[in-house]
Amino acid sequence: MNASAIILALEQQLACYRKLARLAEAQREHVQQSHVEALLEVLANRQTILDQLAELESVIKPAKARWQEFLGEIEPDSRSNAEHLLAETRRLLEQIMASDRTDALALEQRKLNLGRQIQLASGARQINRTYAAAAYGKPVSRMDISR
Repeated sequence: MNASAIILALEQQLACYRKLARLAEAQREHVQQSHVEALLEVLANRQTILDQLAELESVIKPAKARWQEFLGEIEPDSRSNAEHLLAETRRLLEQIMASDRTDALALEQRKLNLGRQIQLASGARQINRTYAAAAYGKPVSRMDISR
């Protein structure tokens, strides 16, 4: 296991999570302002970064599986750097996940509100039809089907 390759992968992983955090902020704005096209673009960008993270994780995973032993095998400066990189990555991941939960709740609330509006509109149409039938009688067909 090459320690410098692991440290480099941890640095790249942190850079990816920083990008994801910025995209999560953009996502929040697009969700709040109902910018669907921009939101879809952000989600596509996030997927690209997630694919990069999966590749990096394949490099880092063996070291994470034996993290304490790995730390014991590297120089003190590298150890401190690796611990910092992993801690910062975890912090950003928690921040991103919290932001995603908030956005999911906002989208769910919007969906429920839209459902209520559709239900109200359907009810109003039925009331209008009932009122029209009561006020004007049954509508007469204007087509002559006797021919």
